[in-house]
Amino acid sequence: MKRLFDKLDIVPAYRVVSNAIEQRIMDGQLQYGDKLPTETEMAEDFGVNRSTVREGIRLLEQRGLVKRKAGRRLFAALPRYDELGSREQRALILRRVSFRELWEISMILEPAIARMAAERITDEELSAVGRNLQQTRHAIENGRSLVDADIEFHILVATATRNDAMVLTQEPTILLCRSAVSAIIDALPQAPGRLLDAHSAVFNALSARDGDAAEHWMRKHFADFKRGYNLAGFDDDRPIDAVVGSARPGAK
Repeated sequence: MKRLFDKLDIVPAYRVVSNAIEQRIMDGQLQYGDKLPTETEMAEDFGVNRSTVREGIRLLEQRGLVKRKAGRRLFAALPRYDELGSREQRALILRRVSFRELWEISMILEPAIARMAAERITDEELSAVGRNLQQTRHAIENGRSLVDADIEFHILVATATRNDAMVLTQEPTILLCRSAVSAIIDALPQAPGRLLDAHSAVFNALSARDGDAAEHWMRKHFADFKRGYNLAGFDDDRPIDAVVGSARPGAK
């Protein structure tokens, strides 16, 4: 006999608790820094036992939406960029996003970030980018890895836009570029110098508050990034997780 009804999708009680608290945070009823009720109080409010509340809270802690402070009291929190970025990064890997897809979004995003940063960057933020440039130069001169400095450069420029949505969008993609940058530097002796030249050109444009130039040099930088990737022997359509898992072109 044909079934008239589909099976009910029963949501576990701890997820209902977690979703309800998250909704209060998202709609502003619980503001950043606000103290949450105790587990006992929430258990009474929801009509569940404390262990159910505790499981719901654990989910929120993993998402960075609540934090425990002195005395173990719970407070509403804002997730850090790196916490959000790491989750998005894992999602991109699980979807088997290719280098080509990652590069295409970077070619849209990074030049726009550079332009906006040039128009908004403060002297203090500019100094931070300048220090990063010096660190990159010293790393090259001393034969040290410059991958961390490269990633930091792009995050510093994005931060200078003072647009949180821009930073949150950029961070997971730029972090996924890390392994590709490392592989290019390992394979191509000229890569570190070209990277430094590109960052210097972007920095000069930021210093001049020249949005056109900043956009131009960042676009040129990412076009060069793709050329280096291909010259190093990697396939554009290879899933990014395969690149993450290999140090050399052609690794299986």
